[in-house]
Amino acid sequence: MSSSRVRAKKQVKKRAQRATSNVFAMFDQSQIQEFKEAFNMIDQNRDGFIDRDDLQDMFASLGQEPGIPALDAMLNEASGPINFTMFLTMFGEKLSGGDPEDVIRNAFQCFDEETTGVIHEDTLREYLTTMGDRLTDAEVDEMFRGAPISADGMFDYNAFVRLIKHGSKEEM
Repeated sequence: MSSSRVRAKKQVKKRAQRATSNVFAMFDQSQIQEFKEAFNMIDQNRDGFIDRDDLQDMFASLGQEPGIPALDAMLNEASGPINFTMFLTMFGEKLSGGDPEDVIRNAFQCFDEETTGVIHEDTLREYLTTMGDRLTDAEVDEMFRGAPISADGMFDYNAFVRLIKHGSKEEM
């Protein structure tokens, strides 16, 4: 085996992957500066990467002591070592929050045969617990908690989509 292969196998630290899109275009300069300050506060050893020790030190400075499994779970949300670009990418993904409104709305419209914008909660519960990626009753209960459901049991999916994508009016 060549010596370069032996060296490659001995490397422990994975290389940071590059984001496929320009994550810096997602934020304005002031936001990027705030994220950089936050990154530097977390990167306690100033090596340009956030690792378990950095997280542990940061939490300790806040009076918290999460266990190693919790810290590892946080780190495993990244697809590689967490440098500043990866840090921004992770925040961009969290802030963008998944599917666009129209995709979510269209998923509910599939069950709204008369396109009224509402589905009876019992009917929706049946669909959600028996079709596709089945939810448990507890998961449906959690979804319905705080959802726009009228006194007669009609689930307003347009209002629900607005709620999950933009928050409640009290939050705005």
